[in-house]
Amino acid sequence: MKPVSRLLLLGMCAVLSQIAAAQTAQQSYPNKPIRMIAPSGAGGPVDVICRAISQALSEVIGQQIVVDNRVGAAGLIGTEFVSKQAPDGYTLLFGFSGPLAIVPNLNPNTPYDPLRDLVPISQVAAAPYVLLVHPSVPAKSVKQLVALAKSRPGKMNFSSGGNGVGIHMAGELFNIAAGARIVHVPYKGAAPAMTALMAGEVDMMFNGLSPALPHIRSGRLRALAVGGEKRSPLFPELPTIKESGFIFNTEGWYGVLAPKGTPQPVVATLHSGLIKALASPALKGLFTKLAVETIGSSPQEFTNLIRTESAQWARVIKAAGIRIK
Repeated sequence: MKPVSRLLLLGMCAVLSQIAAAQTAQQSYPNKPIRMIAPSGAGGPVDVICRAISQALSEVIGQQIVVDNRVGAAGLIGTEFVSKQAPDGYTLLFGFSGPLAIVPNLNPNTPYDPLRDLVPISQVAAAPYVLLVHPSVPAKSVKQLVALAKSRPGKMNFSSGGNGVGIHMAGELFNIAAGARIVHVPYKGAAPAMTALMAGEVDMMFNGLSPALPHIRSGRLRALAVGGEKRSPLFPELPTIKESGFIFNTEGWYGVLAPKGTPQPVVATLHSGLIKALASPALKGLFTKLAVETIGSSPQEFTNLIRTESAQWARVIKAAGIRIK
């Protein structure tokens, strides 16, 4: 056999060996622990929902899922990290509206494209935000708060878990809908933002209902309205934003994604596992207590959601004149 032919044969054998190894790895997936990146701080809504989903998925697929909090830049840091990992299904992203639909429109230097560098697997949950004020604020309804804010342009403020996160943009939407000028004060996470509200450092904020509920019931915070299409069963006496006379999205959404290039069989395994996990009575019961709705979607439906939300937030960001450099 000529040397060139021998080299060609060896090269073909090596390629076939790699393909066979990859196919074997996909067929046995998952055969080691999976890391789920939560691009948000511990204790906030993203972290709580992520851990519940990860536990339920772990029980379905029979492998440990380790939650890894990568905090910073409204979810950009954790999302960028996942976008650069090996596409083998062993590093996943627990994504949400901030880094997937808002930050890329806010920051022209965003180092990833959500739909170019990531593979959406399934939306898993949605949770309404609640409009909260410090008890010292003399407003007992949304309309009273709007009137108060208009009488004090630029003098009232609202907190959030950072520039570009969903609860920040809910506040900006409130400004636009109400025709008010309430100043944004970013904190490093939703939990410290709510602590600041309880301390009276700021006047108001939007946050998940579940973490706010104990403080509402204790009187440390006052709730004025809840987002979403209907009242929450956890707080049925609280009106919706729509019932209060304003129409805008005040709901967070969450889903699981993988690095671009993740093999389709791996994506299919994860999608099937997530759908089964979301049907778990234990998870549904926990989410009911957290005022979270379970949602299982196809990869294409999740892709469409990200695309639609991105276009919506681009319009809001332009109207509010917000930019992060």
